[in-house]
Amino acid sequence: MCGIAGFINFINNNNHKEDLNTLNLMINSLSHRGPDNTNVWTSQNKTAYIAHSRLSIIDLSNQANQPMISQNKQYVLSFNGEIYNFIELKTELEKIKNINFKTSSDTEVLLELISEYGFETAIKKITGMFALCLWDNLNNTLHLARDRIGEKPIYYCNNNNSFIFASEIKAILSNELFNKEINLNNLNQYFKYGYLLKSNSIFKNIYKLDPGAFITY
Repeated sequence: MCGIAGFINFINNNNHKEDLNTLNLMINSLSHRGPDNTNVWTSQNKTAYIAHSRLSIIDLSNQANQPMISQNKQYVLSFNGEIYNFIELKTELEKIKNINFKTSSDTEVLLELISEYGFETAIKKITGMFALCLWDNLNNTLHLARDRIGEKPIYYCNNNNSFIFASEIKAILSNELFNKEINLNNLNQYFKYGYLLKSNSIFKNIYKLDPGAFITY
């Protein structure tokens, strides 16, 4: 498994160093998910911050590290999981246009699939277990998506003019933009059922993305 963490910050976007420190705190809390490599990426306007903690499986080379940027420079992808049909999709892409794939990873195939078909169509084409975040440099939008069974988790929070996301809640708690406040209704729900219903979490304003769902910010 790998770790995904990041945020969009419209509050302190003039304090790039502080935001980078926050991003590193978030991804370092997920180092157990991906001990092989840790990388961070920020948008040119210093509002979008994405980090990845990698567990190397399919392609062990440094070229397959993430966040990965598409060849047309429009998209940035941080991906946790596995695409089972990526070889077939890679062949399909090679027939459509002349793509010089730099890696043998399923991440690069997914990234170029999105570049060719767009986010929603590409997600419908893939079969696998995954959670991902995708930044669109052209439209300044962030997409989060989760596999249909919900095997790979991703959490998000929208508050205080910021949008925060991560593979685990602990990474969101590492971000000072988030106000740590227990949701008492959900706490009662947990003690009553032994688990939380639907997309709820124990904290106010933190939600788990539903299986098979995606959101755009």
